[in-house]
Amino acid sequence: MLIAEFVTNKQNMSETRTYEDFYTFLGTNPHRMGVISRMYPHLTATYLLESLKNIFYQDVKGAEKHQSINSMFFEWEIESNQIKRIPFAAEPIGDGKGGSEIQMFFTERYYEQNDIFKVDETFQQFFVVTEPTRTRDNYWCYIVRLIDEDYKGELDRSGTYVGATTRFQSNAFPELSEKGFTKYQSNIARMRNYMTTFRNDIDYSSLYAAHEENFIKISKGEGNGKLSETIYKMDKAKKVLLENHMYAKNSGYLFNRSNIDKNGRPTIVDAQGRPVYIGAGIIPQIEKFASKYVYSKFTINVLRTVIAEMNDKADSPTGNNYMFIVSEPLWNQMQGVLSAHLAAFQTDGTYLYSKAANDYVKVGATFNSYEFGGNKITFKVDRTLTREYGSEKGFGVCIDLTADKTSNAPALGLFTFKGGEFIQGTLEGLGGLDGLSSGKISSPVAGSKLAVMSYGGVAVFNPYKSYIITQA
Repeated sequence: MLIAEFVTNKQNMSETRTYEDFYTFLGTNPHRMGVISRMYPHLTATYLLESLKNIFYQDVKGAEKHQSINSMFFEWEIESNQIKRIPFAAEPIGDGKGGSEIQMFFTERYYEQNDIFKVDETFQQFFVVTEPTRTRDNYWCYIVRLIDEDYKGELDRSGTYVGATTRFQSNAFPELSEKGFTKYQSNIARMRNYMTTFRNDIDYSSLYAAHEENFIKISKGEGNGKLSETIYKMDKAKKVLLENHMYAKNSGYLFNRSNIDKNGRPTIVDAQGRPVYIGAGIIPQIEKFASKYVYSKFTINVLRTVIAEMNDKADSPTGNNYMFIVSEPLWNQMQGVLSAHLAAFQTDGTYLYSKAANDYVKVGATFNSYEFGGNKITFKVDRTLTREYGSEKGFGVCIDLTADKTSNAPALGLFTFKGGEFIQGTLEGLGGLDGLSSGKISSPVAGSKLAVMSYGGVAVFNPYKSYIITQA
């Protein structure tokens, strides 16, 4: 267990308590950014990626020159557990009366001989008689028969228009059949994203550097309930710089849109001709695949709709854990709805009245999760969403955090370089970094510069397993 928090620098703080510079703590152990993300719980993206240790490291290639495309990009495969639906490419020929054959046309070769598929709108079932034939691009001809019991069935054309969908159901083979097929019932696609270079600088004078310092306490569990405690020092300028860098990364992980063309080249270069790579964030990746729901008034049924939609994409209908990242308006709406729901059904006897030791009465509660039908939604408020989508209307993104049962892959992953999670550098001016010490003058300016940089790119390993709700 790791606990990280800011502590006040009081005048009577014990002089014997030892501490070291916090940036030394980070610079020698950049993987400890996960600990730092715990100090900023409202920055959800960095917490889900760095604090949960869902980090993948790339090898640096071409580091002696500009970063090459080989080191800045990464790929992964995604799979949708939704059953694949195949649309009609043309109207069928034939009616199927008396067991007659029907010609059907689809946009791709998906069904094979002896497969049984169903028309989504009419629920009629058909048996594939022979192997399909390709007549042109995205146009396959199938010979099928309507499945019935007495040869009296007839094709229902109300569900076989162009664009209407069908889906695989089963297959049937005679004994001693010569061949069979494995039907992949989900879509598999290869995804690509790129790492972004985040950098922040800060200038401060020697007088500003001499101001009050901040202290950070980090505790580490040693077993049997014991904690070892270490105090780290951080002056105000470094604290401002770290907070600014964490915000820039969190916003980038959430909202950045990619500027990379289909050939892998960025559309933006600086004045020196150096490429600027911008990788796609979580929300742009999700928006392409996620289900979307617009509500006018938030109710408990909205949450149940989200759970039902997420269950349809999950590996199992129960036992799933969903994370709902919400803006502040939606967070407040959730608190009010769940409070009314709890009071109406009286599921907690101590909710409306509890008496503390000093005779104060506590009324109210904070709701951070909702469980229904064996599945749980956990709520996490992110102020970055409020800044992006406004303080008047709610916005939320639901992500399936249940690990993939086949590959055991997490829902989200952060790609970076080994040692590239947090890089710091300084340019000391007169007085050094503390503004008081004497020594070698690196710069004639009466002040110093501190810079931090990090590399990061986000992979939403299965954006199909997500849901977006927004207020009308």
